[in-house]
Amino acid sequence: MSSSPTAFTHLFEPLQLRGKRLKNRIMSTGHDTSMPTDNRVNDQLVAYHQARAEGGVGLIVLQVAGVHDSARYTSHVLMATDDACIDGYRRLAEVCHAQDTLVLSQVFHPGREIMESSDGLLAVAYSASCVPNERFRVMPRALDQAMIDEIIAGYASASRRLHQAGIDGVEVVASHGYLPAQFLNPRVNRRTDAYNGDLDQRLRFLHEVIAAIRAATGADFIIGLRISADERDAEGLTEDESLAAVERLQGELDYVHIVAGTSASLGGAVHIVPPMAIEPAYLAKEATTFKARLSIPLFVTGRINQPQEAELIIARGQADVCGMTRALICDPQMPNKTVNGHAEDVRACIACNQACIGHFHRGLPISCIQHPETGRELHYGQLLATTARKRIMVVGGGPAGMKAAAVAAQRGHEVTLFEAGSQLGGQVLLAQLLPRRSEFGGASTNLQRELELAGVRVVRNTRVDRALVERERPDKVIVATGAEPYWPAFERGGELQVVDAWQVLRDEVPIGRSVVVVDWRCDWIGPGIAERLVRAGHSVQLAVNGTHCGENLPFYVRDQLAGELHKLGIPITPYARLYGCDDNTVYLQHTASGEPMLFEEVDTLVLCQGHQPVDTLGEQLQGLVDFQRIGDCLAPRTVEEAIYEGLKVAWNL
Repeated sequence: MSSSPTAFTHLFEPLQLRGKRLKNRIMSTGHDTSMPTDNRVNDQLVAYHQARAEGGVGLIVLQVAGVHDSARYTSHVLMATDDACIDGYRRLAEVCHAQDTLVLSQVFHPGREIMESSDGLLAVAYSASCVPNERFRVMPRALDQAMIDEIIAGYASASRRLHQAGIDGVEVVASHGYLPAQFLNPRVNRRTDAYNGDLDQRLRFLHEVIAAIRAATGADFIIGLRISADERDAEGLTEDESLAAVERLQGELDYVHIVAGTSASLGGAVHIVPPMAIEPAYLAKEATTFKARLSIPLFVTGRINQPQEAELIIARGQADVCGMTRALICDPQMPNKTVNGHAEDVRACIACNQACIGHFHRGLPISCIQHPETGRELHYGQLLATTARKRIMVVGGGPAGMKAAAVAAQRGHEVTLFEAGSQLGGQVLLAQLLPRRSEFGGASTNLQRELELAGVRVVRNTRVDRALVERERPDKVIVATGAEPYWPAFERGGELQVVDAWQVLRDEVPIGRSVVVVDWRCDWIGPGIAERLVRAGHSVQLAVNGTHCGENLPFYVRDQLAGELHKLGIPITPYARLYGCDDNTVYLQHTASGEPMLFEEVDTLVLCQGHQPVDTLGEQLQGLVDFQRIGDCLAPRTVEEAIYEGLKVAWNL
């Protein structure tokens, strides 16, 4: 049953911005993609944004453009400091305008928030004052007047270039503790000149930046401001301070865009890309407050995952435009699907952060675990129908098998998916049972909808063996039979209860009161098991075989999780390798010193030691039929690799 487009009348109502028409209220916000080469727009970045423009988004705000050489906060930041950037930006403007999508660019200086440099050396960072950044451990140099003037001129010249390229406007980034916020924040700005004092003096830098941009561009050039409504840190800007600032600035701006958090601290940075543990649309309350005090349009961003959430925010008058970046990373066609009455077909973002911001933090082009076509548009941008229809048998209804089956059927192959159990989803069915991870189940729900729309035949409760393959006589078998918990060899004496994470999540065994969870993967399974058991009344200690808990997780997921474990008082022991156990003691070895570590008076040992492939079918099919392994049965990894391999094998059929 299709949804009615009239259910989204507010979301698809046009909006005028400085005489320019925004066709709907959906925005792709400025976000670093790690795609640029040589700090310039390239084909990959153009294709990425073109896919979202073709998907129907009303406004694209491009990632930050550095306005001064000292603004290089990463080695792959876009720079707008010389005229060589203009042609690339012109290409971006043209592909967006061809779809009636407005396009702005962020203009940016990070101040003290410097992540890394291109040559590995520590950069000289500048700020309003010599006040250190906690997260990156940067001690900045206080800006002198000559360099302030240079940077303000840089904002103006960068904006002139963007205007010349056909970009519709700029968004001045004063959010997340970056340079303009460092001037605005009285706990960071300790200057003794005219840039500090009362609010107007702390706003002087922003007043001069905005005035310089306006003077360097045209009357129809949009100027907006992004600011954190609350930096969510004891030393950060408060809601009252941010609100007072934008009230003073609104006469110079075309819109205000609110977010939350700061780059300056681990806890504040979580809100730069809030993970699934944070509730959807969580800034609607702050938006209501800001909207009531502003006479210009208000944009809001903060885990607005689905068009229904955005519609409600607009309908209630809480904001005028909703930033839905990860929703568009996950499903670039989300606006078109929604306006055409197919909102139920939208592939909803689950805020796992694994391939979007997780890739960025590793210096890799961003993608999406559910939609690996994202970031790979140059290769996977156009699905091609097959010229030779085949009978494809997919074995295993986890993420890898479902993605392979859906894409193969979309291309025109005859596809049957076999699942040994009664439910599709594989390990996603377990992941969603962990605390604050229920949204992860959406990865299975979304793939099942893709199977349905593609016309895949699904056979449940059927374990495939060689004989069944012989009867089916497929042209190709895709083996996606997954993995099972890995139990390492360890010294085991006495009667201590030993179980694995799957048994805990399935409630297959009663668990003793005192528990040690040993975590080899350093992902979210071990901490999630520990939290689940503590909340159920057990006394739990977590031992991780890494330098810290969540070492392999995206940073903001890790830090949010670490905060929760700390609040629950769960002891965490790093550098811990499982050695053995007896009646009531767990023996571990410190991986750096080699010294023993003992946990005594233990009732239950829970193993979170990774997985091993389930590949009995692959062994049976040797010499019988053309087959290919994908996902965990090939090598146990994560859902990202599973879905990507499903796409890749189906693409090449």
